[in-house]
Amino acid sequence: MSRQIIHTDNAPAAVGPYSQAVKIGNLVYTAGQIGIDPATGEMQQGLEAQARQVMANLQAVLEAAGTSFAGVVKTTIFITDMADFGVINGIYGAFFPENPPARSTVAVAQLPLGALVEIEAVALCAD
Repeated sequence: MSRQIIHTDNAPAAVGPYSQAVKIGNLVYTAGQIGIDPATGEMQQGLEAQARQVMANLQAVLEAAGTSFAGVVKTTIFITDMADFGVINGIYGAFFPENPPARSTVAVAQLPLGALVEIEAVALCAD
């Protein structure tokens, strides 16, 4: 089974030696997305703005791979402050109004480029 590298200009370019996503068969594995606006290359300011941008970036990568939030089966959320859990839940939940995927949320000491939240996903494609 071959792997397909997924790239879209509608999400931030990788900030290291990794791909935005990799598709193998009917599964797509995304890299963690942070709150960088792909149009400006700038990190959004504040938790809510970053969380919304993360979800927009994740949506763009999923679409480039031929899937959507409806195909997501697992996410992992990394946050720098567990006190932000409720705010992130509210924003995240709006993208999964029914039958949300399995999820883990982990508090970490630090994220790349000073991000406050990062989310990665595994999704099914229609292939």
